[in-house]
Amino acid sequence: MPDESKHPAEGGDRTPGGTPEVPEGVSGPELARAVLDAAKARRATAARPRRRTTDGAGGERRLRGYSGPGPDPRDPQPLGAVLNRLVKARGWQQPAAEATVFGAWERVVGPEVAQHSRPVKLENGELTVEARSTAWATQLRLLAGSLLQQIGREIGHNVVRKLHIHGPAAPSWSRGPRRVRGRGPRDTYG
Repeated sequence: MPDESKHPAEGGDRTPGGTPEVPEGVSGPELARAVLDAAKARRATAARPRRRTTDGAGGERRLRGYSGPGPDPRDPQPLGAVLNRLVKARGWQQPAAEATVFGAWERVVGPEVAQHSRPVKLENGELTVEARSTAWATQLRLLAGSLLQQIGREIGHNVVRKLHIHGPAAPSWSRGPRRVRGRGPRDTYG
C-alpha cells in the first residue's frame, strides 16, 4: 500500500493537480531535476493560451487576444456597417425604411418632384403627399404609379403601397380623420 503522506518529489502518487509521479529510488541531483521537470510541465499546461470565445451582443462569438495581420471581426468597423447590423438584428428595417421616406424625400422621388411636394404622413402603407399647388397635385396623381415604383426601388417594396395626393388647402373643421361631431368651436374667431 503506497504511503499517501509522501510528497510527490519523494516518490508518492500523483497529486490532485495531476503532476507526474517522480520515480522511486531517485536522489540528489536526479531528484531535483525530476521535480523541476514536473513543475515546468505543470506550468506549461496551465499557461498555454486558450482561444476562448464569449457570447457578444447579438449572439456573435467574440475572440480574445490580438487580431494579427489581415481582416478580423475585432478590427474597427465603419459606423454604417455597425448600424446596418444593429438595425437588422433588432428588426428595425420597416421603421427605418419609413423614416427614409421623410428624411430623404428628394433622393427618393427626385429633386423636381421634391421641390413641389412634401410627405405628410405614412400610416398602414398609405403615404399622404401634399403638393405645393393644385396643378402639381394633378401632375403627381398622374405620376402616382411611377412614383410608387421609384419609392419601391429606393426604400424597398411594400413600405408604401398607396399614395394619397392633395393640394394645398386651409384646415377644415368639418372633414378629416379626427373629426368630432357637433357644432364645434364657435368662439375661436370671436
